[in-house]
Amino acid sequence: MQRNPKILITGANGQLGQVLTKALRDRHGKSSVIASDINQTSDSDEHYLFLDILNTERIKETIDDHGITQIYHMAAILSASGEWNPSKTWNVNFNALLRILEIARDKKLDKLFFPSTIAVFGNTTPRTDTPQDVPLLPETIYGISKTTGELWCNYYFNKYGVDVRSVRYPGIISYQSIPSGGTTDYAVEIFHELLQHGKYECFLEKDTALPMMYIDDAIQATIQLMEAPKADIQTRIGYNLSAMSFTPATLFAEIQKYLPTAQIAYKPDFRQKIAESWSQSIDDSRARTEWGWAHQYDLERMVKTMLDNLSTQK
Repeated sequence: MQRNPKILITGANGQLGQVLTKALRDRHGKSSVIASDINQTSDSDEHYLFLDILNTERIKETIDDHGITQIYHMAAILSASGEWNPSKTWNVNFNALLRILEIARDKKLDKLFFPSTIAVFGNTTPRTDTPQDVPLLPETIYGISKTTGELWCNYYFNKYGVDVRSVRYPGIISYQSIPSGGTTDYAVEIFHELLQHGKYECFLEKDTALPMMYIDDAIQATIQLMEAPKADIQTRIGYNLSAMSFTPATLFAEIQKYLPTAQIAYKPDFRQKIAESWSQSIDDSRARTEWGWAHQYDLERMVKTMLDNLSTQK
């Protein structure tokens, strides 16, 4: 019989971490989900911890003190931010994972979730309908750290039986937090800027297509994967995951249906080269076949949902 989970989330203040924490607490109860991050929070949350993911002993103490049985390891430095400090990015994104994998093995945790990314892809992979199994040669330290992380997760499953599960997230679009250093973040910034100022200067070229996903689908996929029977999980590197692909121009055109006076200009920066090394669209049929993944949000529904929620916040 599977025991009721007691969950630790690292990186709980991030774009995904915030929404995942709420979703898991709604599902399992607040006391069953310990949120943690390296930043202090102003909220009076007795189930939130200040936690440095490089502090191995403190992580072990947290697991023992709270009876943790699962970890969602969401802490990471993202693609654009990572290029400013590669050694720190490697330390946070990979060395911390290696320590958590060893802790999961030592403590015999039930499950571990590791978020990977489309940044593992590079110029060696087909850019359209990128298959699950392809040569990986990423061009950013973020992608390098995640590719290496996937391989170590697979190793710890095969060598030690650690039940580690992973998805390759596309660009995530959400209204709950401000973007924080990702190459796909234009797709969130654009909503804030057009609603506040009526214009947006995009850091990618207008015809740069990238895979994207609305936050609700990303959270659903994460929980669905973690709750799937172990026998269904045949892939221990990151599962390809997708919902939609679009360009900045396509996104702007859809937003303009609601904000007809909105304006956009294109001024590509160093993130353009990063985006050009990534896939334009993803084949995620293995996730759909093995554990029943199915997205709910297309471009039209996502845009309306984002505008409705952000307009309410103003």
